[in-house]
Amino acid sequence: MEEAVFDVNNVSCSRKSHHPERVKKDLTTRLNRIEGQIRGIKGMIEKDVYCDDVITQLSATQSALNSVAKILLEGHLKGCVVDRLSEGDEAVLDELVVTIQKLMKK
Repeated sequence: MEEAVFDVNNVSCSRKSHHPERVKKDLTTRLNRIEGQIRGIKGMIEKDVYCDDVITQLSATQSALNSVAKILLEGHLKGCVVDRLSEGDEAVLDELVVTIQKLMKK
């Protein structure tokens, strides 16, 4: 059964992912750490820390975000995409191409 999940920037999602609890916990832990890194970077800028040091922290944060994206993409491929393909829904492949293109813009 599908239900509306969110509407962020006028992008609505009518499907819901089903991550195992351990994956959700891991993702939440990673995102909390990233949130702390962002606050740290903001503090560095407020304290006029040397630009190169700030950029190093930005790079580490981007890497952490990429790790979250990889975990989500793997789960999406092994779960959502496989399920939808088995149901004969080949439109998921077009969605997947768009998703990968979004990730590659970074």
